[in-house]
Amino acid sequence: MTDIKSTVESYIAAWNETDADARLLAVKQLWADDGGYTDPLAAVRGHDGVAAVIEGAQKLFPGHVFRLLGAPEAHHDLVRFRWELVPAGGGESAESVVIGADTAVLTEDGKLRDVYGFLDKAPAM
Repeated sequence: MTDIKSTVESYIAAWNETDADARLLAVKQLWADDGGYTDPLAAVRGHDGVAAVIEGAQKLFPGHVFRLLGAPEAHHDLVRFRWELVPAGGGESAESVVIGADTAVLTEDGKLRDVYGFLDKAPAM
């Protein structure tokens, strides 16, 4: 079975990757070729689409980073986890700007088939 914690940590790292080429490479390593990402603000398929959504989030919240909240949970081909977006360098006590939860469907070889994001806390846009 896939090391879920490692997969989720790599997922969070991809969301924090600011270099476009490195970010696309991370997405290609994590997602199936036809994988997708859906949240209240986006619905995309394919590596380029996922990388573009991540870039868009970084542009909306410059100077912020994603971090995992708690441990991921998994069963069968599903994994869920919570995360938050905080100011970079803010330390453990930094107040989150956004809090969310994602549920992912994995392929047989442990890649992300689809990720569904939910926002529990978000600023008014």
